[in-house]
Amino acid sequence: MKGIQTKLKTLVSTAVATACLMSASADALTLRLATDSGTAGSPAGDALKKWGELIEQKSDGEIEARVYYQNELGGQQEVFDLHVAGDVDVMLNWPMTSYDKRIGVIYTPYMTLSWDEALKAYSPGGWVNNMLGGVYQDIGLKFFGPWPEGFNGVGSRGKYALNIEDAEGLKVRTMTVFPAPQTMQALGYQTAAIDWGEVYTALQTGVVDGEAGNVIYWDYEYFRDSLDYFVQTKHFFMTGVLSMNSDSWESMSEEEQKIVQEAANEIMNDQFKAAKEQDDHYIAEAQKAGMEYFEPSDEQIREFAKAAREQVWPLMDDEIGSEIMDVIRENASPL
Repeated sequence: MKGIQTKLKTLVSTAVATACLMSASADALTLRLATDSGTAGSPAGDALKKWGELIEQKSDGEIEARVYYQNELGGQQEVFDLHVAGDVDVMLNWPMTSYDKRIGVIYTPYMTLSWDEALKAYSPGGWVNNMLGGVYQDIGLKFFGPWPEGFNGVGSRGKYALNIEDAEGLKVRTMTVFPAPQTMQALGYQTAAIDWGEVYTALQTGVVDGEAGNVIYWDYEYFRDSLDYFVQTKHFFMTGVLSMNSDSWESMSEEEQKIVQEAANEIMNDQFKAAKEQDDHYIAEAQKAGMEYFEPSDEQIREFAKAAREQVWPLMDDEIGSEIMDVIRENASPL
């Protein structure tokens, strides 16, 4: 019964969001931009807003950009559904794997271990960037490029862990995508896969002791009243993705495509320059707010990475294919 209610809730939410978007799309030159994570005023929200403004400026107002922020059209999965269906034209998204499990390549644990390695891999022409472009094309989305945030970690209360043994007994929220839960289990944690929009309630009610899906900005901005510690485990290099529905893309003229592409490039390039400084800023802000920050030693990171690669990577061979995993093994940072 609970499963039926959940499905009905999703269908109703999607239908309402679709009706809202259809009512706002009478003009063929109106583009609907959305993000699944980030309110107005957040770094992601500001990037989406600027993307829309650039599109309008570069088109001399001939293209109107309508911007929708986190939760305005539903949860992460619902908004991604709308994007694939073409009801949301343009997105800054943290991709869901429901359409193609190969998207999980972006969540492969410990592919890279340093900022330099990560930015090189995710930059245009980089080996991770090239893999993602092909996968997005196959599910009907135009891939512009990544929007990097940095290495994530574990925010927790009451207890923290700098090694696998100390993680025992800590239950943390993970993203609802493979292999997020499996990765944290390899690092010694108990896990609960919870949609982003429900994390605050889960922390407040004690369903979980922490959050393990994000860079420190999100834990500081949204949950600093609930979390005491942040350990930068670096299990994923977090990045959003700038994309557009392929049908929406193909329906535009070459000049309109050029405008959207150039605006996307500007947003992406800005974030590649700002990501490290932005992450450092919020590490400092979290500490000022009373959150204790820990950066594991290289040896501790290698312990985490070794466990995750040994336990999770074989599972990924089955889920996303050995061909992709062989590319990852060939290019991943050495331990």
